[in-house]
Amino acid sequence: MDTVLAFIYAAILAGVPLLYGTLGEIITEKAGHLNLGVEGMMYMGAAFGFWGGYLTGSVFFAILFAFLAGMAGALIYAFLTVSLKANQNVTGLALTIFGTGVANFLGLSLQKNAAASAVVVSQNVVDALKPQYLGFLSDLPVIGNLLFLHSPFTYAVVILAIGLSWYLNHTHQGLNLRSIGENPGAADAA
Repeated sequence: MDTVLAFIYAAILAGVPLLYGTLGEIITEKAGHLNLGVEGMMYMGAAFGFWGGYLTGSVFFAILFAFLAGMAGALIYAFLTVSLKANQNVTGLALTIFGTGVANFLGLSLQKNAAASAVVVSQNVVDALKPQYLGFLSDLPVIGNLLFLHSPFTYAVVILAIGLSWYLNHTHQGLNLRSIGENPGAADAA
């Protein structure tokens, strides 16, 4: 039984970053774009987030650097596909390769300049991002560890997923976004 619970817990941990990327891609696809560069943007965000946490020792700057790198990747994609009318598939795949290369370059340069070839962020960054103990909820048998011993980002992505579902299905703007992605010509006519 412990092995099954450990597997489910690991699946939740592995699924959190995928759900963040999926939420962004849902919005993109509902607007009529296919962005195959999500992985590259996430890779750049992770690398720059680590870099920001390493250089400043601050969780705020780590998250800020991650957001800014992801936004830069999205800006590159938007400029190429919307302004220059480049092929969405080719642009997305190129962005994935570009993001992987940028992140690898950044990681190797950090490793080369670090003492003893080990790059470690400060303990306060690690403490802020590690799973949080929620008192008696975390101590509940079976479901305590599965549901109540996670990083704040795990709970945030669940709230974001519920909020995005509500936005797309219960608001006027969400309906407009869905109609544009499904049939831009009909949306134009309306």
